[in-house]
Amino acid sequence: MGEAKRRKELLGEKYGQDERFVAWLPITKKQSTQFVETTTKGAWLGIGSMVLLWITIRFIGPFFGWWELAG
Repeated sequence: MGEAKRRKELLGEKYGQDERFVAWLPITKKQSTQFVETTTKGAWLGIGSMVLLWITIRFIGPFFGWWELAG
């Protein structure tokens, strides 16, 4: 408990506030972590949609082309 009191006295009004990622950039460490998590999820969604598109073009598309020739 003594360490927390000392830190609170030392930091004053800044005590308990999020620390900035870079001093001159108004982004906190929490916001930068959220940005990385969001962009990672977006990248995986993009990879998944690209795989689905590739499967559609590579396998399903030629099947319907063959179906027209057979009919």
